[in-house]
Amino acid sequence: MGSKRVLVVEDEQTIAESVAARLRAEGFTVEVASDGPSGVAAARANPPDLIVLDVMLPGFDGLEVCRRVQAERPVPVLMLTARDDETDLLVGLAVGADDYMTKPFSIRELAARVHVLLRRVERAASTAAPLVVGDLEVDPVQRRVRRGGVEAHLTPIEFDLLAYLAARPRAVQPRERLLAEIWNWSDAAGSRTVDSHIKALRRKLGADLIRTVHGVGYALEVAR
Repeated sequence: MGSKRVLVVEDEQTIAESVAARLRAEGFTVEVASDGPSGVAAARANPPDLIVLDVMLPGFDGLEVCRRVQAERPVPVLMLTARDDETDLLVGLAVGADDYMTKPFSIRELAARVHVLLRRVERAASTAAPLVVGDLEVDPVQRRVRRGGVEAHLTPIEFDLLAYLAARPRAVQPRERLLAEIWNWSDAAGSRTVDSHIKALRRKLGADLIRTVHGVGYALEVAR
């Protein structure tokens, strides 16, 4: 992954320098921005393969950075938050973040999560066969999604979640399995993460797209 570019948007200099140093040691090319506007500008000037993004930033916050960047080009986002507030986390996931870490965090774990996010995107892109389920079309190579011929703009994690469900139509997928396969998490502590991304898919592709099986998980239910 030596050619991968990571943008770190963090206003606390000590944290930004520590994260950047570790990622450079891992072989990444790293650019650092210290506020919201410069983060968006950096993402436009040199499109990154992944963004490490703090929520609390000068100028405008990380949620707005995520909205603006994802509106132009889907990119994996690892969000950093100063507190474990469920509302903040759900909003972050809703605007396109793929994963999150609460401060203080382990720099080693952060680097590991960056690798996992990038591997997941590469793995999904290597699957050549398009998926067609009813009026839903999922193209893993171009990472494009259409329903009824209308293209939908999905974040990387939304795309991977949809592709996983579309490859197993009408089969109920437990939250724990989705967390393990899509997020590489080994426990169910992030079940609200799955729920948030399912809500986003329904909002973008139709409320009838995914069926909830209460207490278990979700299934893709596109009409035949």
